[in-house]
Amino acid sequence: MTRTTEHTNTAPAPVTTPVPAGSDPLLQLEYETQTPSGPEAVRGLLHPAELALLGMPVTCSACRVRRDWLLLNHRRNVWVRCRCGNEWLEPEITRKEFDAMIANPTWTHHPDTDAARMALGFDGTFAGIYLD
Repeated sequence: MTRTTEHTNTAPAPVTTPVPAGSDPLLQLEYETQTPSGPEAVRGLLHPAELALLGMPVTCSACRVRRDWLLLNHRRNVWVRCRCGNEWLEPEITRKEFDAMIANPTWTHHPDTDAARMALGFDGTFAGIYLD
């Protein structure tokens, strides 16, 4: 008894693996231009002018400066950081007010908040210096 089998020369479908964002420049650019989102996103905002809360100007308790702030937003909280490295939670600034302060939302991504503070000069290196 002869046996007949049909042989089809179909190759299995190639397995596609996702390309890591670091290897494709277009994917990397797309990732870098996305706005920070999600519950764990930390957003920073440079505020070079004086900051007044409830009509009173904010003054750093460590070095007594009155302008050139870094505002950090995480969840509902907003922290104010001075160039001298002093940082405090500011309950008077809500997330809605923080969002209203963002006039030009161009984002620069940093690996963590410590790297961002260092890159922006808010790690204490420029204590007592105004950068205009």
